Amino acid sequence: MMCRESVYTFVELIYLCPISTDGAKNQFSTFSNFITTINQKKEGIGNRNSPTQLVIPNIKNVRDLPPICLDVRQKQRISIDTLPQEQKAPVPPEPSLPIRTKTVKDFQDDVEKAKSSGDWKAVHDFYSTTFDSFLEINAAFKKDTSSPFNTIEDSGINAKFVNIVYDALLNTPQDVQKSVLKGIINGLLQEWKGPRTKDDLRAYCILLQNPQFSNTSTYVIYAHLLRQIAALTEADHHFLVHWSKKISQRRFKQLVDRLLQFISLRLFPAKPEEFPPMVKCTWWIPSATKVLALFNAANSLISPPIISYTDFYNSTLDHIDLMEEYHNWQCYGNSHRFSFCQYPFIISIAAKKVIIQRDSEQQMISIARQSLVDKVSRRQKPDMNMLFLNVKVRRTHLVSDSLDELARKRADLKKKLKVTFVGEAGLDMGGLTKEWFLLLIRQIFHPDYGMFTYHKDSHCHWFSSFKCDNYSEFRLVGALMGLAVYNSITLDIRFPPCCYKKLLSPPIVPCDHNTLVGICDVTLDDLFQIMPELAHGLSELLSYEGNVEEDFYSTFQVFQEEFGVIKSYNLKPNGDKIPVTNQNRKEYVQLYVDFLLNKSIYKQFAAFYYGFHSVCASYALLLLRPEEVEILVCGSPELDMSALQRSTQYEGYQKTDLTIRYFWDVVLGFSLDLQKKLLHFATGSDRVPVGGMADLNFKISKSDTSTNWLPVAHTCFNQLCLPPYKNKKELKQKLIIGISNAEGFGLE
Repeated sequence: MMCRESVYTFVELIYLCPISTDGAKNQFSTFSNFITTINQKKEGIGNRNSPTQLVIPNIKNVRDLPPICLDVRQKQRISIDTLPQEQKAPVPPEPSLPIRTKTVKDFQDDVEKAKSSGDWKAVHDFYSTTFDSFLEINAAFKKDTSSPFNTIEDSGINAKFVNIVYDALLNTPQDVQKSVLKGIINGLLQEWKGPRTKDDLRAYCILLQNPQFSNTSTYVIYAHLLRQIAALTEADHHFLVHWSKKISQRRFKQLVDRLLQFISLRLFPAKPEEFPPMVKCTWWIPSATKVLALFNAANSLISPPIISYTDFYNSTLDHIDLMEEYHNWQCYGNSHRFSFCQYPFIISIAAKKVIIQRDSEQQMISIARQSLVDKVSRRQKPDMNMLFLNVKVRRTHLVSDSLDELARKRADLKKKLKVTFVGEAGLDMGGLTKEWFLLLIRQIFHPDYGMFTYHKDSHCHWFSSFKCDNYSEFRLVGALMGLAVYNSITLDIRFPPCCYKKLLSPPIVPCDHNTLVGICDVTLDDLFQIMPELAHGLSELLSYEGNVEEDFYSTFQVFQEEFGVIKSYNLKPNGDKIPVTNQNRKEYVQLYVDFLLNKSIYKQFAAFYYGFHSVCASYALLLLRPEEVEILVCGSPELDMSALQRSTQYEGYQKTDLTIRYFWDVVLGFSLDLQKKLLHFATGSDRVPVGGMADLNFKISKSDTSTNWLPVAHTCFNQLCLPPYKNKKELKQKLIIGISNAEGFGLE
């Protein structure tokens, strides 16, 4: 332990700085100075391996570092998003714990007596004793003090008791709350020798849940707690991750929100004087972010996750210099130089879109500039068209012309897109580009075209497994998706989530062309999202209680119809001779799912993969989850029609006109299904861009036609032409007819 003199000085500081239960203004500014002094003394005596210090590589000259390679980045993603199975680590002996016999009921009785009598001595004694050291924390909250609880499956923590004690804490007098903080400080100042015990990890897990750390006045103590947890070994983190996934959803969310608030207030403090200067606590944010990564890992281990992945977003980061963060990460990777890009789960999809767009713009500018330089160096007259990807197509040969243009101009794919329809006048100010996407996607995904199969049960498309000699059209679809992301166009495409998982496998195109791409781990859940009926049948096979071999009479062989011919495929060598039994049915289902979603469509998806990455090749893709790629391509399914009303522009109407008031009264009263139909009718997609409804640039124009006519939409310009209907009933009737019968209707 630290010398008692130092601890007593710290205790005196606590009583000089009162805590308020309602978000006190008095702060522990003196804590920072004191702990900093203690740390400096530790460093002075050579304690460089103190667990309160983050381990930093000894790099003499950062500028001499080579550019970060993919392996390093992938290693970082793996260590955060998915942890390996339980690791074997030397288990230090657990010290004997004090005997504490107080039960949950005893504690609750003490609190009730204190509230009625005003005598808080028993409660004060409990809190001051329990939080005085890590041993005492375990003595109070360990389910069985005689059991080691050394597995990842059971933390041994009496969660009910911990929750009750913390729920009562904020309603106790200030001296009780200060006694808890004093005890935590004693534990954090302990001199550690050797690896941490599981009792130490239990104490960290319990201390993290302290609701006092929501108060900025405790942030100095909270920061040191986070620093110690961040500096634990990977094996210790492994235990904390698995224990954390057992925390209830409400409390798990509170822990995540507390860490996000800590990061936000350190970045943008409401009152800077509340905290030590940033230069003295540069480790605060890295420590908190690393601990947050542990909770993100715990969340990803459970299906369905405890909370949504979007609950880890910190919108405060939308207001920092994201490109500096991105460039630091590109230059230094996962070295000692911290960047939020090392922990992409904390960056919102809106912020990631900004990074991708700016990275795209820089690539566009760079390629356009190089084209200009090449022209000048050859003494040729510069042409402004060289700065764009100019696509000229005939409406009658839309797919073949588009394929030829993109194949011929592969070197220009990262330039700004401009589309021209042959024989038609007009400049592309965005409308022609969107129309090209709409028409091309509609034609390619038509069932008669044969490239994709539409599954009515899941309302999504999947790749046709038919073999062919040329898969270039699949590459075209991939390039289209890439161009849409690159040019901020939202596409009306319905691929299952599995598609985007495959699209990021791997997120950067491998240098070795023999490396398989678009292959990922797939499960029965993935198949449910595409072919629910088949997946249900396989699920019933897994749960069947009879004799599988005799009753199903199946082998490790599957059959597919291709152009009227039934073909058979073995799921493993000699699969046609291996019966499916109760013992091997899990293997059969896994191989069958892998065949359907990976192997049978490998060539089609590989072409699609290379097409997408021919446009979107960027390290920024490493920041994205599959769900986020889907949102960038197709938009978000969450509608906010009130936000659309606020951002709508008018032509020929005023927002106070009676027709417009009728319109919004009707639309806001629509069911979600009708609202989606309206959006699809007016914009070509029922989804919302990443930036929200405001990014649609939705416009309502006055139509001079008869009120007997239905509304008309110019989907290429997100424009709705609305006749001046005389009453709300007529408007509602005509609008519903228009949007409900608009497949291919109103496209101009």
